[in-house]
Amino acid sequence: GPVWPTLDADHPLSLLVKELPSILEKADYAEVYGVQLKADTPFHTKLILQKFLRANSNVVPKAKEQLLATLKWRKEYQPLKALEETFSEELFGGLGFVTLVEKVPGSTKDKEVVTYNVYGAVKDIQKTFGNVDTFLRWRVALMELGISKLSLATATEPIPDFGKGADQYQGIQVHDYKSISFLRQDPHIKAASKQTIDLFSKYYPETLSKKFFLNVPLVMSWLFTFFKALLPSATTKKFSVISYGTSLTSELGPDIPKEYGGKAGALDSVSETVKL
Repeated sequence: GPVWPTLDADHPLSLLVKELPSILEKADYAEVYGVQLKADTPFHTKLILQKFLRANSNVVPKAKEQLLATLKWRKEYQPLKALEETFSEELFGGLGFVTLVEKVPGSTKDKEVVTYNVYGAVKDIQKTFGNVDTFLRWRVALMELGISKLSLATATEPIPDFGKGADQYQGIQVHDYKSISFLRQDPHIKAASKQTIDLFSKYYPETLSKKFFLNVPLVMSWLFTFFKALLPSATTKKFSVISYGTSLTSELGPDIPKEYGGKAGALDSVSETVKL
């Protein structure tokens, strides 16, 4: 199997590896992103630990704290089980998709994992966003579907140290706001968005490489002020706003759905989604 490069004893990853047995004991759980963490720290365990270190600028105590909190949350919430659940077609049909995209400009990977959130597909704001727990469960399932496409459990290349290169095991997100000017500052959406951002920032570190906001009207400038107030600048630097959805090809290349100017088929025909 793959082997992680040799580390000095005082390397942040070495220090976090040393803490891992006690972390696993306290959490009484060992799975993150579909990878079973092991005290003898094989390659794929180090891959996950490196993500937590990078998310915390190599500050070991903070990485340890976030890893323990994530393990406890995953034990209680069971996000992998959410991926196997069936959700309401009425509430979430057409709202989220995951696809693999080839020939992304500037990418070193054969394929990029792209998750689409199509908010124009929402039929009833109160029904879709009104029950925040139901919405979060669906959104976590979609997130886990995207992460599963990163194939972390079979990865062969190590993730570079913090500040020394890109993490190649991350996905791209596209948020499409076409035809949703009615959204504005709806309290149901703000509440659901706030809790989603909070949950993902706590328990899904280093899973996002880029996020594109498409078809954004000027009246929705409040949305980005809202996001920036909740997220660190290192995350918001990954954000790009695109006024016209068909311009996405300039960022992701031609191998994207035709709705976004690409040469692939319709989004719902070339993508996967959660069970509905």
